[in-house]
Amino acid sequence: MRFLVDECLHKELVKIAQAAGYEAHHVVELGRAGAKDYQLRDLIVKEEFVFVTNNARDFKWLVEKSALHPGLVIIVPNVRPAVQDELFGCALEAIAKLPDTINKVIEAWSTQDVRVYDLPQLG
Repeated sequence: MRFLVDECLHKELVKIAQAAGYEAHHVVELGRAGAKDYQLRDLIVKEEFVFVTNNARDFKWLVEKSALHPGLVIIVPNVRPAVQDELFGCALEAIAKLPDTINKVIEAWSTQDVRVYDLPQLG
């Protein structure tokens, strides 16, 4: 599984994913800082990245328009980096219990509230 971390989140999330055994990159490291959301969506789908962001509104709308996407992790609250780390760790724990992340949204609201659902909705 591969993760791409949005520029609205700090770069240390890449290290957290890597420590958990995943490939991970930050948008800035790939030279995509300032890219439009639809441009990132194209990269995410083409390269099969699970996208990590806190821009829920825009990216939920973009993946909802896709018949198939690799997955979306949303760190819901706009919080300082240390809390982002905790919430992403909780999201990774939820992901580890899933057979895959295809068409899944994983929302980390708090360390006790991680929600997983399909988007687009099935059937």
